[in-house]
Amino acid sequence: MDDLNKQKVKGSALLPFLIFIIVYMGTGIFLQAKGVDMAFYQLPAPVAAMAAIIFAFILFEGKMDEKFDTFIEGCGNENITIMCIIYLLAGAFSTVSEAMGAVDSTVNFALTLIPAQYITMGIFIISCFISLATGTSVGTVVAVGPIAVGLAEKGGLNLPLVLGALLGGATFGDNLSIISDTTIAATKILNCKMTDKFRSNLVIAIPSAIVTLILLFIFGKPVNEVAPTTYKYDLIKIVPYILVLATAIKGFNVFLVLTGGILCSGILGLLNGSFNFIGFGQQIYAGFESMFEIFVLSILIGGLSQMVNKEGGIQWLLNKLDKRMKGRKSGELGIVALACLADLATANNTVAIIISAPIAKQIVNKFKIDPRRTASILDIFACVVQGIIPYGAQMLIAVGFTNGVVSPIQVIPQTWYCIILGIFAIISIYVPYADRFIKKDPWNFEHDVPMSEVLDLNAD
Repeated sequence: MDDLNKQKVKGSALLPFLIFIIVYMGTGIFLQAKGVDMAFYQLPAPVAAMAAIIFAFILFEGKMDEKFDTFIEGCGNENITIMCIIYLLAGAFSTVSEAMGAVDSTVNFALTLIPAQYITMGIFIISCFISLATGTSVGTVVAVGPIAVGLAEKGGLNLPLVLGALLGGATFGDNLSIISDTTIAATKILNCKMTDKFRSNLVIAIPSAIVTLILLFIFGKPVNEVAPTTYKYDLIKIVPYILVLATAIKGFNVFLVLTGGILCSGILGLLNGSFNFIGFGQQIYAGFESMFEIFVLSILIGGLSQMVNKEGGIQWLLNKLDKRMKGRKSGELGIVALACLADLATANNTVAIIISAPIAKQIVNKFKIDPRRTASILDIFACVVQGIIPYGAQMLIAVGFTNGVVSPIQVIPQTWYCIILGIFAIISIYVPYADRFIKKDPWNFEHDVPMSEVLDLNAD
């Protein structure tokens, strides 16, 4: 901690972050007022980050070459580089699997198994599995949303409740999946193993999901009888998702898990004629492209964070938080507040984690908070807020399927899983039952876990 105390302490060093939030959120609010669809997603986040970086170069003192060296040091940080490579692999797996027909088969297979009278519960369960397998809440909403709305209308279901179940299920996997960009960002910045974060996260998510299912069972039954429908599926197409989930939970290296998933989906796609060899390569690259924005943003924010940290901005914020944080519980609550405020400002849970995780890491070291649990808390609350904000992509896409029949304000109170997940996570701060399920590896709070251990999910 002596090295931290020798750093500069300057509140004005945080202004570039404020510029990023003002540009990004301000543009969204302005376009929303103009009635533009998906207003908060019209300005690419990396553009807002560039505005903040330019401001930092102007604001901070020192020679231009020195500031540029600091920026490049942050961009090339080992954690940032590894995180970006995982983004590319996760995007490739998701795109190849979808092109091969895995998403459609998984949804239809689940709908075939679930009785019509439990369709609201079914939408939640299907969304949980799809988001857990693909690591994307937006992709889950897009895949399951039209089916959910159609079933709700035919069965006389409470449409806002069905959409709330859809958003809750999408949040479940976005928060837990090892190929979710939120999980990747949280674990890599905090240097902890994905399996440990998964265990810590799971014992909060599962009780939340069970309570949600009970509520949906009681309140989600259809008013009218749902006509039986035949859904076409191919079980073999679900295999890549099961493979990735099984190997990830077993503890295989994350690169091996994702590469294996890509190859499995690719081979099946080649065999069933979904694409040829060249098409397979094109789908992989399309997956890379789908991660371009978050890839570039991670690099830029990494460089900006290094500049802000060197100027004493993070230390200034920590000093302010220090007055309110007296120990582990208040430290964890401070991390909760960071994640929530960052997502409210950016309407993007991954961006929120990238911004708040470096600050959370300092809190971890100061108050001896388990970084594995911290990664879980950051991910949980960034996803909880993302699932209920009326201007989030997930919410806007979901209500968009109703053609104006339902508004976000009607859906927010019905996103029971998101609300219950937040409640269980807060309870876990005061009653640390989740800590018992994390592997009790020793943690040196003064040093990072070696990256070889972070990546080797089998490491002891």
